[in-house]
Amino acid sequence: MTSRKILRLSASFLIVMAVVWTARNELATAANRVHGNGEVTISGELKRWHKVTLTLAGPYAHERDTDPNPFTDYEFTVEFRHESGQPVYRVPGYFAADGQAAETSAEAGNCWRAHLAPDKTGVWTYRISFLKGKHAAIGGKGEPLAPYHGKTGQFTVTETDKSGRDFRGKGRLAYVGKHHLQFLGTGEFFLKAGPDAPETFLAYQDFDGTVATKKNAPLKTWAPHIRDWRPGDPTWKGSKGKGIIGALNYLASKGVNAVSFIPYNAGGDGDNVWPFVERNAKFHYDCSKLDQWGIVFDHATALGIFLHFKLQEQENDDNRVGSGRESKVVPESLDGGALGPERKLYLRELIARFAHNLALNWNLGEENTQSPEEQRAMIQYIWETDPYKHPIVVHTFPNQQDKVYSELLGDKSLLTGVSLQNHWGRVHQRTLRWLEASAKAGRPWVVANDEQNPADLGVPPDPGYQGFDGLARENPNDPGYTLHEIRKYTLWGNLMAGGAGVEYYFGYKLPQHDINCEDYRSRDRSWDYCRIALEFFSKFNIPFWEMRNANSLVGNTKNDNSRYCLALPGEVYVVYLPTGGTCELNLSHTSGTFSVRWYNPRRGGDLQTGSVDTTSGAKKVSLGRPPAEEAEDWVVLVRRIKP
Repeated sequence: MTSRKILRLSASFLIVMAVVWTARNELATAANRVHGNGEVTISGELKRWHKVTLTLAGPYAHERDTDPNPFTDYEFTVEFRHESGQPVYRVPGYFAADGQAAETSAEAGNCWRAHLAPDKTGVWTYRISFLKGKHAAIGGKGEPLAPYHGKTGQFTVTETDKSGRDFRGKGRLAYVGKHHLQFLGTGEFFLKAGPDAPETFLAYQDFDGTVATKKNAPLKTWAPHIRDWRPGDPTWKGSKGKGIIGALNYLASKGVNAVSFIPYNAGGDGDNVWPFVERNAKFHYDCSKLDQWGIVFDHATALGIFLHFKLQEQENDDNRVGSGRESKVVPESLDGGALGPERKLYLRELIARFAHNLALNWNLGEENTQSPEEQRAMIQYIWETDPYKHPIVVHTFPNQQDKVYSELLGDKSLLTGVSLQNHWGRVHQRTLRWLEASAKAGRPWVVANDEQNPADLGVPPDPGYQGFDGLARENPNDPGYTLHEIRKYTLWGNLMAGGAGVEYYFGYKLPQHDINCEDYRSRDRSWDYCRIALEFFSKFNIPFWEMRNANSLVGNTKNDNSRYCLALPGEVYVVYLPTGGTCELNLSHTSGTFSVRWYNPRRGGDLQTGSVDTTSGAKKVSLGRPPAEEAEDWVVLVRRIKP
């Protein structure tokens, strides 16, 4: 027998064996397709603001099933109602495989879940709606499916036992018609600071089904932060997850309170994050991967870290790439930018799995280029689907802001804020622009600065990090800038305009950039400056949510970067001097005695006395000089102490 014949027989044998194995596997799978009996289990800490999980033993399914598809063809919703009658939350549920997929990597099972974050103590009741039909979960028709539909029950919620940074001690962070978000439990208002990079935060090798498609965008190990993991912190499948959990621990230890990421970047810069079982399988979601994401997000909530979901990347937000003969279809785009079945399912799955987290926003996308009609439809769908009405924002190119944002102001949409991208030196002016425009339109926006240009540079690393000299510049002949300019004109520039805070972007020409960053310590000193700024407003009880920018009171009628003033007229004034020195404050429209104290935005600490201790209203007054005669930035707190 020739070698060629042997090879042919071997190949035929392998084909036959593959067919036999497939047939046997299908029979075994069919034998194991045991539908649940409708039993309901309530788990989690049954406390106010904590994650309460309802698990239904429902129909057996596999992630890749197509008839019916467990993600599109079952509409599973749970109505949770407090005993008082209010509130009532209609929470979308989701297919959860075997209920332990983060540990088992299961792709099939009969567990279905919904999460409640109860905002009241006492008795809560639930009623399950479970419909079956083509695309029932995303607008199609469905019929009640027995024995699951109509199931009811109750459970009792006690008071939270959390405090400190943990959001479960503060409550849900909500849009309340002001320029700042408010915790519904404590009533505190929120200012944020944290990283906007890497956008590939979730491109992590310890997540199931996560692969790299580009050489310049490898998967992360988050190895520099493994040392920040602590005993008792979550992991999965043994010791997986320590790096990314440690990264969040580090951010919390530095006193910052936000993190940003893109859950879907196929076709974009990273092309290594998607929630599906495969890159292009848009109707089939990876249960184990998403459960592992959920572990990370829940840990962030416990640490007091706000979750910034940037829902898509500019490269995949619609089909409009090029024009005329050069235009092309983007296959990674969900429904070509429209609100179709792919986009509805994507939004529903994220909301169902993660909306119980207390502090987050849904950002329509990075540098979003959808049409106003597409944006409005997406905003409306998120608002209707999310039972907790989390804030909804949008990000776009600096030169597209007037075009994009103007179409969404006031009653034109349910948008609650904007995520600004600007040159680091224009943050104050652009923040003011959208605060004032939104207030005038009748729906005040929460305005954050979340990306600093130039794109190649952004926020620089600390001097000395991986040999970096501390000066960010496009080429050796540029004057460049340092992390100190970022502190002065980005961080304080936003806050003193009345903004909601910042997230720091890391540019491509610098170490640890927007795609490859795995070490947040690269910007260690910048996190210190962020913490010091946030501490000023909280430690000294500054009512920033009631204050408005009033640069004209310190002679800055052009709203340039010379000096800033934030004021609650007649009561409290915060003046920021980027280069120190002194200035006059116009108190001619008020009366009484005011204390004058100074705060060091580089070192923090207590308030200090400068050359002037107190001053009187009814005139333009000098605030004196800072405690140290250094040409650096200072904050002046002027507060009424006597009528």
